Amino acid sequence: MVVRGIRGAITAAKNERGAILDATARLLAEIVRANDLAPDMVAAAFFTTSADLNAAYPAEAARARGWTHVPLLCSHEMDVPGGLAACVRVLVLFNTDRTPEDIRHIYLDGAAALRPDLRSI
Repeated sequence: MVVRGIRGAITAAKNERGAILDATARLLAEIVRANDLAPDMVAAAFFTTSADLNAAYPAEAARARGWTHVPLLCSHEMDVPGGLAACVRVLVLFNTDRTPEDIRHIYLDGAAALRPDLRSI
């Protein structure tokens, strides 16, 4: 068994607590569904937001999913000129026997433009 990562991103409708948590919850639900991810497989999750999102910690959505014993971290992305606004990103580390080719990375809504090669939803 090894630790592998699943990447994902989504845009929030606005810089409001509900909008950030709703978008993050939707992203996590799709990551879990697409990768058949059980809670006890998750080793850690790192969340970042674009600098314009500061009304909530995205990790709260993971806690609401029941990830109570998973180490979680929130941070801001670099404020790069022309970067995607209102974006929540996540790196989920999980224990698995799967190969990297078996992992589905999820980019939703406006964040789908970040990885057009991975658009499948």
